[in-house]
Amino acid sequence: MQAEAVAVDEELMGPLGFSVDQLMELAGLSVACALAAEFPPHSHKRVLVLAGPGNNGGDGLVAGRHLTHFGYDVQVCYPKPTDKPLYSGLVTQCKALGIHFLTLEQLTAAASQPAQQQGSSSSSSSSGGLAAVADVVVDALFGFSFKGSPRPPFDGLLQMLAPSSQPPAIVSVDIPSGWHVEEGPGDNSNVLAPDMLVSLTAPKLAAQHFKGPHHYLGGRFVPPAIRDKYSLLLPPFPGVQQCVKLPSAAAADPAAAGLVSMAAAAAEGAAAAVPSPADMRISYEMHGLLEAEAAPEPLAQFDAWFKAAVESKVCEEPNAMAVASCSSSGQPSLRYVLLKGYDERGCVFYTNYNSRKGQELAAGGRTALAFWWEGLQRQVRIEGPVERLPEAESQAYFDSRPRGSRIGAWVSLQSSVVPGGRAEIEARQRQLQAVYEDPAVPVPKPEHWGGFLVRPVAVEFWQGRPSRLHDRLRYSRRGTDSSEWKLERLYP
Repeated sequence: MQAEAVAVDEELMGPLGFSVDQLMELAGLSVACALAAEFPPHSHKRVLVLAGPGNNGGDGLVAGRHLTHFGYDVQVCYPKPTDKPLYSGLVTQCKALGIHFLTLEQLTAAASQPAQQQGSSSSSSSSGGLAAVADVVVDALFGFSFKGSPRPPFDGLLQMLAPSSQPPAIVSVDIPSGWHVEEGPGDNSNVLAPDMLVSLTAPKLAAQHFKGPHHYLGGRFVPPAIRDKYSLLLPPFPGVQQCVKLPSAAAADPAAAGLVSMAAAAAEGAAAAVPSPADMRISYEMHGLLEAEAAPEPLAQFDAWFKAAVESKVCEEPNAMAVASCSSSGQPSLRYVLLKGYDERGCVFYTNYNSRKGQELAAGGRTALAFWWEGLQRQVRIEGPVERLPEAESQAYFDSRPRGSRIGAWVSLQSSVVPGGRAEIEARQRQLQAVYEDPAVPVPKPEHWGGFLVRPVAVEFWQGRPSRLHDRLRYSRRGTDSSEWKLERLYP
């Protein structure tokens, strides 16, 4: 296994022209992106990077630099720094960003203090150990080339990362430190057990033994020639992401030249390694929502949560929300639209009034909205009457839209059947683009296009908690015309 991994690296850095520092930069960026996907700065602000003396430690230093740019408060413990120019440069880059480097003695002293004295933002705020220093630890001590038993000072660091020490969330780079590259943790029940493993290039055999909830593959640089030569079963990376989340260890295939692929080889006609929906579950570990912490009225609480979703980059469109309507015969309908504003009145979105939702909302006069922010393990549900926005407000927003979107409002006869298929839509678009070809000619707002305002009468905030004992706080108006809100806790 180790020989195969070394061979891949040698080919990347040999005939394929990659340099060590280039691969290290890509690896560290992958680690930072994977960490941010599961441990956003809103809930895990403080990051501690434990950097070893080799390339694994270099990956950690690069990750720390990127995490600082992502908005985290990063500290580094680098007990045995390497004097090579590459590593010295990484340290200089980190210090230029204001990243604090802790000595081992400083880390040990800080870890002896209760976490609450350090201002922890995590749910581990009452315990000491590394939880007194960080909300998440990047384990970048040893890579796949490590052999033997850890010697001082790394044996002490691994002891602080052991389950018996109740460490905060741990993100291991490529191989959890102290694990055998093929056999994993062995029989030692108190060996490091990370919450996240970020495999680089391709998962190693030890990944079969990883039992944590978050396994990511990073290193979006493997050329097809290397992939095919070593029969690597690599999953596609989504969009522009630098990492991809992999299925559980139960789906691992230890074949493929000794490099474990956690992805299903669907392209090869192999059986899909996708778990059953009944087996899909995540670990809810975020800070809860208590009555004493909730804002006095729901839109203030929504404002705080929405801003946290935006700042944490939980997704590309955290303003996406499900909107419900109902036909005259009682058939419910649900679709996603984009929230375009909220204030003391309620929530605003825009649509075609002649569409199915536009007609049903106008006729029914009531709706329900739902937001889901998985990265923060939060859900918000809003219920209340719905009404058209004043024409002037709809006009102002329409005028702010990109010109193509304004023309699109005329092109789309939303919810209507298209007899001529996609070609008919594109023909309408070309026709209307020709009409408004002159950018000096304004695109008027269609009468059938405008905004809806949802005035909340009930708002529920849902926060994930362990063992499915989630927090659910519901605000409801004390009366139809009342401006006062009643706050109640619901059973999960």
